[in-house]
Amino acid sequence: MHIYTLTDARNKHGEVFDKATVEPVLLTKQSRPSHVIMSAESYDQLINRLTELEDMLLGQAAKTALSQSKMVGTETFTSALERLVDGET
Repeated sequence: MHIYTLTDARNKHGEVFDKATVEPVLLTKQSRPSHVIMSAESYDQLINRLTELEDMLLGQAAKTALSQSKMVGTETFTSALERLVDGET
């Protein structure tokens, strides 16, 4: 990843944007990371991958919750209600 100060980025903006088409460019202000410039295509890929990973994580959490659930199926629930209505325990 190429690194430029904000001042260098202003003075060499053509070079900065050329490099950003290939890989993200880090801009610094007072020697600290300030901004990242990347191509729109790279940004879209990053966001799409993040969405995929979030979906996978939610799916795994749902599977875990389902496997640990103490809920019964509708048939078991219905028959338990019927037994209660009939006075059975």
